[in-house]
Amino acid sequence: MADLRELFDSTTCVLFDFDGPVCRLFAGYPADGVAADLVSWLRRQGREGLLTGDEARSGDPHAVLRAVALAAPDSGFLAELEAELTEHELRATDTAEPTQYADELILALRSAGRGLAITTNNSAPVVARYLTARGLIDCFGHHIHGRTRDLHRLKPDPDCLLRALDSTGVAAGRALMIGDTPADCVAARKAGVPFVGYARNQRKRNLLLGAGATTVVPSMKSVLMVVGSDLEAQ
Repeated sequence: MADLRELFDSTTCVLFDFDGPVCRLFAGYPADGVAADLVSWLRRQGREGLLTGDEARSGDPHAVLRAVALAAPDSGFLAELEAELTEHELRATDTAEPTQYADELILALRSAGRGLAITTNNSAPVVARYLTARGLIDCFGHHIHGRTRDLHRLKPDPDCLLRALDSTGVAAGRALMIGDTPADCVAARKAGVPFVGYARNQRKRNLLLGAGATTVVPSMKSVLMVVGSDLEAQ
C-alpha cells in the first residue's frame, strides 16, 4: 500500500467522488429502485433493447445511463432519460446520509489550505443541494464537476477529473482523488491523478484492489488523521 502521508505531502488539491466518499446518496432511496425505474422508462419508449441483460439488472442507475449513451449517443430521448435520473437524485438528497468523518475531513482540508473539487457521475445541482444543506458548499465553490450533456463521458472516462484540474489550475500529479468504485480508480489513472480508494466493506475493497488501487482505506477517519496531524504541525 502506498503511504497516505507520502500522498498528501505532494497534494495541493483533493478531488472527491460524491456518492460514497462524501455521502450515501441513496441511503434512504435505493439505487436499485432508481435503476429499475430507468429500465422501465426505456421499456415504455421501446428502447429496452439498448441494454444488455446484465446492464438492465445491474441495479446501478449510472451504469444504465452510460450504457444507453454509448449505445445510442445521438438519440433524442437521451436527455429525457438523464432528466429522469436527475429527478431521482434530487429526491434522494432528502434522505442521504453523510459518510462518517467526511464533513470533518472536508473542513480540515480547507483549513489546511488544500484545494477541493467534486468529480462525480451525479448531477452537479444534486451535489450543490446536498453540500448547501450540510453547510459545505463554500468549501468547493465553483469546483463541482458532475455529468454533462456528453453522457458517454461518465467515469471511467476521466472527463470530470480533467475539468476539475482545469478549473483549479492544479497539475495532475499534485492532485489526489478519493473514490469508492473501480470506475473512479480507472478515471484517476487515465487522468494521471494519484488515487485513494474508500471501501466501507470487504466487497468494495476487493473491487478497488482488482481495479488497480494501491491505497484503500476503510474509513475517512484514516485520511482525517493525516490531515489533522498537518494542522497540528502548522
